[in-house]
Amino acid sequence: MIKTGAQIVVETLIEQGVSDVFGYPGGQVLHIYDALYEYQDKINHVLTAHEQGASHAADGYFRATGKPGVVISTSGPGATNLVTGIATAMLDSVPLIAITGNVPCSLIGKDSFQEIDIVGVTMPITKHNFFVNHIEDLADTIREAFRIARSGRPGPVLIDIPKDVQTAKYEFENKEPKPLIAMRKATEEEIDSAVALIKESKRPYIYLGGGAVGADISNEVQEFAERIDAVMGCTLMGITAVPSSNPRFLGMQGMHGHYASTIAQDEADLIIALGVRFSDRATGNKARYAKNSKILHIDPDFAEINKNIPADEGIVCDLHDAFLRIIAKIEGEKKPEWISRVEELKRIEIEKMESDEKRAGALLCPRAAIGAINENKQADTPVVTDVGQHQMWAAQFCEFEKKRTFLSSGGLGTMGFGLGAAIGAQVGTGKRTVLVTGDGSFGMNLNEVATAVKYDLPITIVVMNNGVLGMVRQWQTLFFNKHYSNTTLERKTDFVKLAEAFGAAGARATTKEELDEALKEAAKRSGPTIIDCVIDKDEFVLPMLPPGGSVDDIIVTKEELNLE
Repeated sequence: MIKTGAQIVVETLIEQGVSDVFGYPGGQVLHIYDALYEYQDKINHVLTAHEQGASHAADGYFRATGKPGVVISTSGPGATNLVTGIATAMLDSVPLIAITGNVPCSLIGKDSFQEIDIVGVTMPITKHNFFVNHIEDLADTIREAFRIARSGRPGPVLIDIPKDVQTAKYEFENKEPKPLIAMRKATEEEIDSAVALIKESKRPYIYLGGGAVGADISNEVQEFAERIDAVMGCTLMGITAVPSSNPRFLGMQGMHGHYASTIAQDEADLIIALGVRFSDRATGNKARYAKNSKILHIDPDFAEINKNIPADEGIVCDLHDAFLRIIAKIEGEKKPEWISRVEELKRIEIEKMESDEKRAGALLCPRAAIGAINENKQADTPVVTDVGQHQMWAAQFCEFEKKRTFLSSGGLGTMGFGLGAAIGAQVGTGKRTVLVTGDGSFGMNLNEVATAVKYDLPITIVVMNNGVLGMVRQWQTLFFNKHYSNTTLERKTDFVKLAEAFGAAGARATTKEELDEALKEAAKRSGPTIIDCVIDKDEFVLPMLPPGGSVDDIIVTKEELNLE
């Protein structure tokens, strides 16, 4: 059937199983938007307030559903507004498909109105990108983009389509989606080497990253931990790889990880790392990291093996396949001394947290605020964060039972990510979604409240409002002699009135009881609610490994800091 290029774009998206797209129209994508109008009964378009919000929404859509997110923008500033969202997706291995329009081929390179070389701009922050200058290549290029984005270690792909390619006509024929590019399978020798390391271990620690979430090995990991009497920890991106309620799961480790998880990893004699990248926030001083441990690192990306931390055994392969084959060769062994030591670490952590909370001021304690969220959410509620102290409190104290229910910008640490991502998560899952944000992060993309109101999306936005850029202020307190340079916001924003101005509901909470009531009221509404959750500006995220420090330098309570 003869179709225009714009119609081919939409037809191919539908063929690839896309039901929702996010974007913002403009001159060089008007033909694509006209096609979206024609196909509105088959594909839903969410109009955001800004292209960056659209890119984060497409990102959040994937994180919550496992289905690639699609974002559409026009050329020039529309395309460049996607850059932060694409980079966020790249660093967190998100298969985002970005479709941009461009000026006609005859005007490329002539500094035409709103012309930009977006392929060149995004080359360092995409897994691959395409410039389509022939209509006959269009459908197959889009198909290949989906295949590349989802295969192996996922990542974003950009497709730039000039206007004349969108208006040209060509024969279109539906095709079945291409199978993913096959991942390498581990050899028997590699599996046997991994098994040998595991059998030698007396203090095993299973370390779960974002790759473990993507590999869908939650049940197998838990069975494996039981079999070898191991404990489990995770990176920020690995949260939800296993349920929080599993007694062997110690939570996130690293710079702001749980005390028990971080110390247990340091005392382990084997770290079984599944889909992790050993980032600086996780390792601290790399020369000191895991000095007592051997490392078995299994990852789909060859670039990660030995990149940051040398592995005693590094296997580049299909993680799911390798892990099932390893489990099949392990009979199991109890390690009571190791489990006893871990239980002691858990007791110490609880005692230290309780000691620190007694020193808290009169305002709402962040841990209590997260506790109220736990009590009022469902097991399948997506919880989204922005970046900063609130992000770490959510990572530390939020409880998750189902995978893909924690969405946060890990690698790039993008302030302003949260609200767009929450919109994408809600659209993708249909579930009430909770955004935990800070007044600093929220200020960066709060324009997307208009989007949430327009579509009557049930999103509960909890603004941890301390009037400062909390994480930066914490660093200034600890490492810059309390020189609070430009971190005290001194804004007069009334978040309750702001919510009402956008057409949302608003509430303010200064106690756990008030927050609990506000969350219950929000759950009764069909649309968004903003809750101004007032906390003290001097609350800290602890534990903390100082920058460049190691587990030997861990700060667990404020009492240890002698800040008075």
